[in-house]
Amino acid sequence: MGITHRRLGRHGVLVSNLCLGTMNFGGHTSEPDSFAIMDRALELGINFFDTADVYGWTVEKGITEEIIGRWLAQGGGRRESVVLATKVYNPVDRKGTRPEPNRDRRCLSAVKIKRHCEGSLRRLQTDCIDLYQMHHVDRECPWDEIWQAFGALIQQGKAVCVGSSNFAGWDIATACQESARRGMMGLVSEQSVYNLAKRTVELEVIPACRFYGLGLIPWSPLAGGLLGGALVRQRAGRRGEGGFAAQVAEHRGQLKAYETLCRRIGESPAVVGLAWLLHNPVVTAPIIGPRTVEQLETAVRAADVRLDKNTLKELDAIWPGPGGEAPEVYSW
Repeated sequence: MGITHRRLGRHGVLVSNLCLGTMNFGGHTSEPDSFAIMDRALELGINFFDTADVYGWTVEKGITEEIIGRWLAQGGGRRESVVLATKVYNPVDRKGTRPEPNRDRRCLSAVKIKRHCEGSLRRLQTDCIDLYQMHHVDRECPWDEIWQAFGALIQQGKAVCVGSSNFAGWDIATACQESARRGMMGLVSEQSVYNLAKRTVELEVIPACRFYGLGLIPWSPLAGGLLGGALVRQRAGRRGEGGFAAQVAEHRGQLKAYETLCRRIGESPAVVGLAWLLHNPVVTAPIIGPRTVEQLETAVRAADVRLDKNTLKELDAIWPGPGGEAPEVYSW
C-alpha cells in the first residue's frame, strides 16, 4: 500500500501519512544529501514537509529553511508538489546582527509573527506558507493580537492554514474558541511529542484534537532513537551520547522486551514505533527526520505495516500509557 494521503484532521488539504522533518538538514545532513532526501521523499509519495525558522542552529538559525528554499528554486514542480510547513516563536538571531528585543525572545507578538513570516518566506524562496505553526504557546500575548496577525497573513496570501505545537489541551481549546469568536478557521493541526515511551498527550491533547478536528503530527516518534533499536546499536558499539546512554540504561528492561517483540514479528523497532502511531485515528502523520536516504526508505516501510490486536496489547503492556483520557482515568 505504501504512502497514502489523508486529510489534515477534518480539513480538506491532503497530506502524506508520514511527514518529512528537516531538522537535520544543514547540521547533520549536507545540502546535497538533503536535496537527495527531498527528491526521494516526493518519489515515494511524501508531500508533507515540516521545518522551522530556527532549524540549523548548530550552524546558524535559518540554514535549514535556506536549504529547502534552494531545493524548491530548482523548479520541476517541487513547490506545487509540497504542503510546506514552518514555525514561529523562537528567536532567529543571525550571526553578526545587532540585538533586537522583538526578534531575540520567545513570543508570538504580532510584530514577531509578521517579521518572522517574511523572513521564512525569503529563506524558503516561496510566496506562501501552507501551514504556519506556533512553535510553542505564548500565554502572555492576547489571542486577539495573535489571531489578528495570522488573519492578516492569510488575507495577504502569505499563509494558508495555522497550526500549533507543544500546546496543552486547554491551550488548543482556547485557541479554537478565540478563533471561532473572530469567524476564523482556527487551528488545523497540533505537533506534540508522542511515542510509545511518552504518551502523556493521551490524557488531554489527543481528546482536544479529536473534538476540534485537528490533525495530530507527532514529533520525536521514536523517542530520539530510543525506539529505533537502541540495544542493537549498543551491542554494535554505537552507544550514543551520555544522555542517550542514560535513557537506554533506565529503560533497558522495556527495550529488551520491545526489541524481542519486533524480532518475533519480523519488523525493525523503528518501523514498529511508527506503525503504532499510525494506528491512532487522530494521528495524521508522524514526523520522520532521516539523515540519509536509506533511513527515509526504512521509515516508509511503516506505512505498510498493520499491527494486530495482540501485538498492540503487548506494546501497551511494555510501554503503558496513562490508561485512558482525563478525567475518567483518574476519577469516577
